[in-house]
Amino acid sequence: MHLFLHSHTTGTDWQILCRDAVAALGPIPSAAGLGFVYLSAPLAAQAPSILAYLRAHTPVRHWVGSLGSGIIGSGRESYDVPAISLLVTHLAEQSFRIIPTVSSEPGNFLAATHDWRQATLGSVAVVHGDPRNARLPDLITELSQGLEGGFLVGGLSSGNDQDLLQIADEVTSGGLSGVLFSSRVPLITGLTQGCSLLGCRHEITTVEGNILVRLDGRSALDVLKEDIGPERARNLSRLGGYVFIALPIVGSDTGDYLVRNLLGIDPDSGMLAIGDRPREGTFLQFAQRDPDTAIQDLVRMLRDVKSRISGRPLGALYFSCLGRGRNLFGGHSAELQRVRDELGDLPLAGFYANGEISHNRLYGYTGVLTVFTEP
Repeated sequence: MHLFLHSHTTGTDWQILCRDAVAALGPIPSAAGLGFVYLSAPLAAQAPSILAYLRAHTPVRHWVGSLGSGIIGSGRESYDVPAISLLVTHLAEQSFRIIPTVSSEPGNFLAATHDWRQATLGSVAVVHGDPRNARLPDLITELSQGLEGGFLVGGLSSGNDQDLLQIADEVTSGGLSGVLFSSRVPLITGLTQGCSLLGCRHEITTVEGNILVRLDGRSALDVLKEDIGPERARNLSRLGGYVFIALPIVGSDTGDYLVRNLLGIDPDSGMLAIGDRPREGTFLQFAQRDPDTAIQDLVRMLRDVKSRISGRPLGALYFSCLGRGRNLFGGHSAELQRVRDELGDLPLAGFYANGEISHNRLYGYTGVLTVFTEP
């Protein structure tokens, strides 16, 4: 069993970038059947040519990946420059199936792979999505359910709004795509949050669409002010990008929650606009960006994943939120350096996403790690 191969290269000319990225992989076994490719936003126009180059200059015929505003490699983050991150696996074609773009419902893919899934018990997938598709949260849930409790990991493409592309054996967009694995491919996943909770849980007693009217029977704004404290409450215009809504996940035994943006505040009515449409009778909690807590939770997740690895780790994928990375942990690839400190110099690829996928939900401000191991 070979370790996976990885390269992470930056430059200016896309052809030189491709040449250097492939050369940095070293000798690629002819049996290598699947590769992951992540391209930085400046390379959007060259994506079809890059995919063709990878097919022509490597034995790998199946590629999946995404465009990202930031690109991830082992111990390294790249922003604002042309960059390619590759992860080449030893996996043979019988151990996976490519998920072509699912833009409305996953029925066709599920029907086409029914026999293979029954034979291999395939239910874990790495997926990439187009954030412009309003049905994407539903598609994630529907695909997971269609895979009979399938576990999805991945992220939404980020970059220029006109070029939010994915790769699934071709350059594509508009929905959800990726790769589904046989149960014979051992995978271990973990999720880390990037915010810390404020105050306590509150019941949503009145809501109109995405507008919170009353929490615990009181004005939603009054409850927010109480939880954030008088100093922050004096300047509500500065809460955007710092204070968020945390929606606890029902049934989670790890305290997971979905972070959603606080979109607007009406001081006159006391209402809050948020980036979700919660139901009355459910609960929420306010949260804040917190680098110290995020680092602690990242280390917790990494050590938990490491403790669950029984065989040798072969390679990994990491999908982190655009609000993390340099925006939360600072420069010098601090987030990925911490990942490497805990896991070692493991071949790793990924990108900074416009939303992260874990199990059957779309998250925000999180990091999602997937480690491939020996059987």
